[in-house]
Amino acid sequence: MPETIELDVTDGIARVTLARPDVRNAFNAAVIAELHETFVRISAADDVRAVVLAGKGPVFCGGADISWMRESLDLGFEANAIDAEKMSDMFRAIDNCSHPVIGRIHGAALGGGAGLTAVCDVAVASEDTTFGFTEVKLGIIPAVISPFVLSKIGASHARALFLTGERFDADRALQIGLVHQAVPAGDLDAAIDGVLAELRTAGPRAVSAAKLLVRRVLDATYEESRSITSKAIANQRVTPEGQEGLRAFLERRSAKFAE
Repeated sequence: MPETIELDVTDGIARVTLARPDVRNAFNAAVIAELHETFVRISAADDVRAVVLAGKGPVFCGGADISWMRESLDLGFEANAIDAEKMSDMFRAIDNCSHPVIGRIHGAALGGGAGLTAVCDVAVASEDTTFGFTEVKLGIIPAVISPFVLSKIGASHARALFLTGERFDADRALQIGLVHQAVPAGDLDAAIDGVLAELRTAGPRAVSAAKLLVRRVLDATYEESRSITSKAIANQRVTPEGQEGLRAFLERRSAKFAE
């Protein structure tokens, strides 16, 4: 069992929980390494339908650990670059997870915590959550998380929020697309369960294929996307899952997808 996160896999749902509430679930080298390793393993697991990423205690993730930041003061350029590359690989592992990742966001999601929110496929936040790309307040920049955040909220909102470092509420996070639902704190788990229930009605391989499709199309030219999308739908239609889903629709019955 990892020391800085908790992992539970039950009934096809992998629950990954940041477990350092005493430091607001902040990042350090150990957290980064363990999150990376955990999501690589989850991505390869055949018995997982979805992942719920959460934080233990009152805060989802407060950003970087103060002690870890203090240590970085003594690092040179090369060592700082290596640290940043490891963090980038961690975000990419979550972003590229073959299973849908649902973020359970509460309390605060600042700096890297906001970056974690950005790599969730579906982010559900409690209405009292505080967000912020606050790096400039410390004289640094949100460099490592920027590819993932820009993909999520676009350049216009990133320019405003990266430059000011201002904190903002869940309503604004919803408006700019950083999160997909903002609900009362007492309804957070019910909202997460609702997303999981929707995913359980879909073909698991189709869900994974749809997630991969989004990335491939975004990275492609039109000519490339034409080939990618036509082959993707043709491939899915001839699978047992695709055949069952289409037949069930035509026969007006519920599809029986393999778990």
